[in-house]
Amino acid sequence: MRGFLLLGLVAMSMAAFGQSAVPAAKQAEHHAGVNERGDHAMGFSHEKSTHHFGLTADGGFIEVNANEAADTQTREQIRMHLTHIAGRFAEGDFDLPMLIHGTTPPGVPEMQVRKAAIRYTFSETVNGGRVRIRSADADAVSAIHAFLAFQIKDHGTGDSTAVTPAN
Repeated sequence: MRGFLLLGLVAMSMAAFGQSAVPAAKQAEHHAGVNERGDHAMGFSHEKSTHHFGLTADGGFIEVNANEAADTQTREQIRMHLTHIAGRFAEGDFDLPMLIHGTTPPGVPEMQVRKAAIRYTFSETVNGGRVRIRSADADAVSAIHAFLAFQIKDHGTGDSTAVTPAN
């Protein structure tokens, strides 16, 4: 009887370890795919740049910077990409994030419907750029937050999903 109990515990332990390893492997595979598709679609290497996303009371931001100040090529590619997506997003075109992530990010359908109520403003940073996303429409702001929280998780940036005051 004790042998069956021990055997049962061992089997349950193995099943638990096997189940936790599969999602971790799938997550790693997904993240590698996001990086690979992102490098191609954005025109610069994720290894040479750092993404940050933030949620603010009136929307949020996407910021990307070259890791090395002397890497002017990556800095200019980042600026070109962010200028491009600010314009595309303003038109309701989110094909690029859908391609990079392999899915429609949360918030996108609502952002497309409410595109007239959302402003996308590009500005340069020292080593790259930032797209500020703003709206006075509460439903649009909720959609922006969902979109940016997804970006934080899927890119694995570790950024906070807490909403900070608008700046």
